[in-house]
Amino acid sequence: MEDFVKEYLYNPTVGKLVTVFIGIAVIWAITQFIGKTFSGKIEDTKIRYKSKKAISFFGYFLVVVLITVVFSDKLGGFTVALGVAGAGIAFALQEVIASVAGWMAIVFGGFYKTGDRVQLGGIKGDVIDIGVLRTTLMEIGQWVNGDLYNGRIVRIANSFVFKEPVFNYSTDFPFLWDEIKLPVQFGSDYQEMKNMLNKVAADIVGNYTSNAHQEWAGMVKKYMIEDASTEPTVTLAANDNWVEFTLRYTVDYKKRRSTKDLLFTRILDEVDKSKGKIKFASATFQLVEGSHIRVALDK
Repeated sequence: MEDFVKEYLYNPTVGKLVTVFIGIAVIWAITQFIGKTFSGKIEDTKIRYKSKKAISFFGYFLVVVLITVVFSDKLGGFTVALGVAGAGIAFALQEVIASVAGWMAIVFGGFYKTGDRVQLGGIKGDVIDIGVLRTTLMEIGQWVNGDLYNGRIVRIANSFVFKEPVFNYSTDFPFLWDEIKLPVQFGSDYQEMKNMLNKVAADIVGNYTSNAHQEWAGMVKKYMIEDASTEPTVTLAANDNWVEFTLRYTVDYKKRRSTKDLLFTRILDEVDKSKGKIKFASATFQLVEGSHIRVALDK
């Protein structure tokens, strides 16, 4: 028994394994200490998140360096074995490998970053974390309208960036075009309605218009795309029931619902002030009286 203990106690491989475990424990303790000490003093959410990620990746890098240095004289003997096992491991872990490749594409290819609003794998939400294997979203929509959070946190494999389209609402152009449609009765003052909508849009979304124009100028320089107008526009179309006005405007991608609420509130107030010049239309049904039927009964 004593010889058995000495054999393993003085075995170089065992000593190296012990060294690696101790080194990993020390690296983990140091990274945890640095993370808690410095991250707690950073108030900006994005900078704090990125600093935590940087410290974690630095810790992983130190672990790899430690293992390489400790087992540097043993690595040559494993070359053939690793080559044979590599094909089997790659086949068994193809989804994991695809997710790691997806993570590299996300980080270096600019698909999206934390804080962006995206639609990935059929799920729409804000990116709150980008891991090596999965992207974490705070989901919006589903049973909640108006692009609001519904409370679910969704984790999606990074490999989805190669399988499905990635819709990004905020990276290059953090604005959206939105529309509201208003039915107006025939005989209303159409020009008054048009002027009113233009004035309301200028007051409510005027700031978004100028900022969106600057962002779109950058898009034109970066991509092969036309110089689209970001100014609010009012158009009308007549149908069998009413005259339909459409107000199109640009808005911050996170303020679509609140902006629409402000617009509708202001428009309703202005219509009330028009003293009957503008009247909203609604669906009406006209009941036509049926013809009289006379029935003669034989006695």
